[in-house]
Amino acid sequence: MKNKTLQRSGWFSCLILAFATRAMAQTDPHFTQNYTYPMYINPALAGSSDGEYRVSAIYRTQWGSISNPYRTIGASFDTRTNKNIALGASLLNQSAGDGGFNYLTAYATVAYTGVKFGKDNNHHIVLAMQGGIINRRVDESKFKWGEQWNPVTGYNASNPTTESFARTSSTTLDVGAGALYYDGGADKKINAFGGFSVYHINRPKDPIISTQSEELNTIPMRYTIHGGVSFNMSDRFSIIPHVMYMRQGTASEAMLGTYLQYNVNPETDIMIGAYYRHKDALAPFIGFDYRNFIVGLSYDANTSNLGSMAKHVNSFELSISYVKRNGSQSIFDFIRCSRL
Repeated sequence: MKNKTLQRSGWFSCLILAFATRAMAQTDPHFTQNYTYPMYINPALAGSSDGEYRVSAIYRTQWGSISNPYRTIGASFDTRTNKNIALGASLLNQSAGDGGFNYLTAYATVAYTGVKFGKDNNHHIVLAMQGGIINRRVDESKFKWGEQWNPVTGYNASNPTTESFARTSSTTLDVGAGALYYDGGADKKINAFGGFSVYHINRPKDPIISTQSEELNTIPMRYTIHGGVSFNMSDRFSIIPHVMYMRQGTASEAMLGTYLQYNVNPETDIMIGAYYRHKDALAPFIGFDYRNFIVGLSYDANTSNLGSMAKHVNSFELSISYVKRNGSQSIFDFIRCSRL
């Protein structure tokens, strides 16, 4: 009988390859607590904190049944200036562990925040551009192919295989852009916000899988539409429902989230809510904002057919942010930007 660890590792490697070879499927990772890593869903969210600057980090782990599971780590910095310009930088690394796959990105973002209209100029539009690099690597030694399995003796790494990669590493330039609208009117019971972004505008090449097909070695563009409404029930209590739709190639993702935010005292807010990812997962969330530090915890409970096929496919996510608040107003002062 085959060793269970080898079975799982081999199955996971095949799964990674299946994702990689579907050129028109989604290749970018995702988070549940999207707004904690804001420029990943929209570059126009640079400078959207209620402070002088913000430093954020997020950690996601999934596929816990694998001895070295899927991990995604992101870090970002963004700040706003007094000249209608916001700046940001972000770094992300995703590793498949036993799957032998690594995805690294680094971006810089510039946003223009000077478009205002309506009574008292309370309606705002932010326009942003983002540029950086994508590096993808595979470790061939960690891949286990069907030709290396024997129904009698099990897996043998020395068995020859006809499978191969054109390259094991690729670094390419990448460009994205986004736009954001928000109603920043003070003392309103309802404030709306929404945006649109597109990534991989320059159709960056990724020749790891194939150097022959233009379609196979091009990373498909990723489109994101997101928005929500802050219902300000009182000076201390808000309800913020929000939605997001993401599409890359033939893959799509639709998410609906709602969370409640309650101001306990001048130094502390607590947040509780949940996110539903259509045909994929239900994710409860809890967080707190204390003395400029914001911490969030979420857990994706898988609701798809995958949950019945494999154990421990749920995901855990931890985020932490530091916001340097100085008492001045910011883009989301009256919206209480979503943290899911």
